[in-house]
Amino acid sequence: MTEGAESRTGPRTLGRRVHVPKMAELVAAQLRRKIVRGELTGGQALPAETVLMEEFSVSRPTLREAFRVLESEALISIRRGARGGARVQVPRGEAAARYAGLVLEYRGTTLQDLYQARNLIEAPCAGLLAQGATVADVDKLRAAVREAEMLIDDPPAFIRAHMQFHALVVDLSGNETMRVLNGMVRHIIDQANWSHVDLDAGSPANVDANRAGFRAHVRLVELVAAQEVKAAEELWLSHLQAAGMYLLQNQSMTTVLDLLG
Repeated sequence: MTEGAESRTGPRTLGRRVHVPKMAELVAAQLRRKIVRGELTGGQALPAETVLMEEFSVSRPTLREAFRVLESEALISIRRGARGGARVQVPRGEAAARYAGLVLEYRGTTLQDLYQARNLIEAPCAGLLAQGATVADVDKLRAAVREAEMLIDDPPAFIRAHMQFHALVVDLSGNETMRVLNGMVRHIIDQANWSHVDLDAGSPANVDANRAGFRAHVRLVELVAAQEVKAAEELWLSHLQAAGMYLLQNQSMTTVLDLLG
C-alpha cells in the first residue's frame, strides 16, 4: 500500500466512533452472563444492593440502571417495598415471541408469509424427529394423539390439543434453535387458530378440517415410529399447507397487525 493510500484510509479508520459501554451496561453484562451460565438460577434472589454496589464498585443509581436493563430483557423481576428486591428469571421464548410479533406488525407481514415460515420450520423438524425418535418420544406422540381424539367433538379443546401436538413435534426434534424460532412463530399462529375457532367452530368446514388434521397427526406418528424420514417431512409439509389454506380462507385479517393490533 502506498503512503497516499494510507493517508486516505487512515483517517477514516481512526475517525470511527467507538462505543464505550456505560458502567451500568458492564454491570448488566456480568449479571446477564451469570444468569445464562446458570450461576444464578431462576427464582433466586440477587444479593442486596449494598453487596452488589461493593462488588462492582458502583453507585446505587448505576446499579439500578443495570437492573432496569435486565428487567427490560425479562432476566430479572423487581419487587418494590420493604421485602422487595431483584429475583432471577430464566430466559424464556415468550419475550422473544412478543418482540418478534411487534417487528412483524411494524413490517406489515402477511399471515400467508407467517404460514410459509412455519412450513420451513416444522416440516424439517418432523423429518429430524423421525430420524432420531426414541421409544419415549413415540409414546409421547401417541399419548398426545389419544388425548386429541377424545376432544375431537369439542372444537376449542381440540384445537388446543392440536396446537400442543405441533409444538411437541418441534420440541422432540432435538434442535434447540428450531424450538426457539418455532415459539416465536407459534405465538402468532395460535392466535390465528383461536380467531378461526371463534368464527366457525362446529361448522361442516371446521369438522372436516379437524378430522383431516387428526388423520395427519396419526399418520405422522406411524411414520416417526417407522423412522420414515422423507415421508414424515413430506406428510407434515402437506398437512401444514392444507392448514394454512383453511385458516386463510374467508379470513378478513390478512396481516399480523390485523390479528394482533
